[in-house]
Amino acid sequence: MMKVTVVGCGYVGLVTAAGLAELGHSVTGVDRDRAKIDKLRRKEVPFYEQNLEEMLVKNIKARRLSFTTSLGLGAANSEVIMIAVGTPMRPDGSPDLEQVEAVAREIAPYLQDYTVIVNKSTVPVGTGRRIAAIIKESARGTPEFDVVSNPEFLREGSAVHDFRYPDRIVIGTDSPKALRIMEELYAPFLAANVPFIRTTLETAEMIKYASNAFLATKLSFVNELAELCETVGADLPTVTYGMGLDHRIGPHFLAAGPGYGGSCFPKDTKALIHLARAHGKQVSIVEATVKVNERTKKRMVEKIQKVLGGLAGRTIALLGLAFKANTDDLRESPALPIIDGLLANGAKVQAHDPQALAAAKQIFGDRIAYFEDEYEAAAGADALVISTEWEAYRRLDLATLKKVLARPVLIDLRNLLDPAQARAHGFVYEGIGRVVQ
Repeated sequence: MMKVTVVGCGYVGLVTAAGLAELGHSVTGVDRDRAKIDKLRRKEVPFYEQNLEEMLVKNIKARRLSFTTSLGLGAANSEVIMIAVGTPMRPDGSPDLEQVEAVAREIAPYLQDYTVIVNKSTVPVGTGRRIAAIIKESARGTPEFDVVSNPEFLREGSAVHDFRYPDRIVIGTDSPKALRIMEELYAPFLAANVPFIRTTLETAEMIKYASNAFLATKLSFVNELAELCETVGADLPTVTYGMGLDHRIGPHFLAAGPGYGGSCFPKDTKALIHLARAHGKQVSIVEATVKVNERTKKRMVEKIQKVLGGLAGRTIALLGLAFKANTDDLRESPALPIIDGLLANGAKVQAHDPQALAAAKQIFGDRIAYFEDEYEAAAGADALVISTEWEAYRRLDLATLKKVLARPVLIDLRNLLDPAQARAHGFVYEGIGRVVQ
C-alpha cells in the first residue's frame, strides 16, 4: 500500500483517486471547492459518471479514500502526489497551465522525504520540466523529488471501466527510482500484462496529444465523408462497415454524428496546433480536423432546416444535450450550437436528456423547455432530433412517437434508428450520410 495524494477532484482526479484506492492504496483527494469536498465526504459524486459512486462509497467505507481542502494535509508524507487539475483553453488555443503551476508551487514547501510528482493533467510538451523547475524554486531547502508524466486515457461515460481495464499505461520519467515507484503503484496492471510504455517526459506528454488528435481526425474524416455520401447517393454506414473490416483501419471512431465535443478533443487539437506553431511547425491535418468539426456542427442546423422547409415557428424536440452518452458533461457539446442555431432561426426547442438537464438550465435558462420524459418532449413538435447517442434513444417506441408528434419527422444525427423501420411507421427519416430508399 502506498500513500497517494490526488490534487483536483474533477472527472480525471476523482476517478483516479477512487481507482487507486480500489487497488489498495491510501488515497487523499484534494480540491479547493469546499462544496465539492463536502459532497464527496457525504459519499455523493458531484457529477454523473457510470459506476463511480459505487466505487467511491466502497473505498470511503474501507477507509482507503478520504477528501480534504487542505493541500498541506493531503500532501504531507505522501509518496506520490498526482496533479489532476484543469488546463482550460485560452482564446489563442493554448492550454492555460495556471492551475498546474499553482499546485507545483503550493506542494513544494510540504515535500520532505523523496516524493514522486505525477502529472495527470493534459499538458504540452515541456510542462514536466517546467513543474520540476517551479518546485525547486518554491521548495524549502532541497527536497528529493522527481516529476513523472502519466497521462490519462479515461473516456467520460466509461472512465471507471477504463481505469480498471486500461489499454496501456504510459510512464514518462528520467528517473529509475520514480519508475520503480510507478510500477509499484500500478503493480496489479503489470501483473495482468497491461502494456507499459516507459519513456521520457516529453514523449509521454506527446502521446496524449497525439492520441486525442488522431481520434478527433477520424471523427472529422467520417463526418466529412457523410456529407459526400449524401451528395453522391452512397450509404455511409455501409461504407464505414466496409472500411472497418480492414484491420489496418478498424471499426472504431467511424460513426458519423453532429461533431465531436467534450473536455478533451476540442481543447487538445487546438493545443497541438498551438504547440506546433510555437515551434515554427504546422500540423495541417489537425488544423483541417478542427475546421471540419466546426462546419459539421453548423451543417446540422442546415440539415434540420432543409428537412422542415424552414425553422421559423417550428417546434423541435431535441433528444440529447450531453456531448456523449453516459455523462452529464455539456462542455463543447454539439447540442449547444444546434440549439443556438435553432433559436436564432425562430424555432422553439423542447429538450430531453437523461442526465444533463440541470446543466443545460444553467446555460439556456427559460429560452428552451425541459422534459424528464422523451415522449413529453416530443409532444406537439414538428420534428424529433436525436443529438446524443443515449442507449434509450435506440429503443424509442416509434408508434408512440408518431401519435405525439405534430409531424412525423425523425432527424437522427447519430444514426441510431433503422431507417426502414422508421419509414414503415410513416416517418420522414433523415440520418447522417444515409441513402434514402
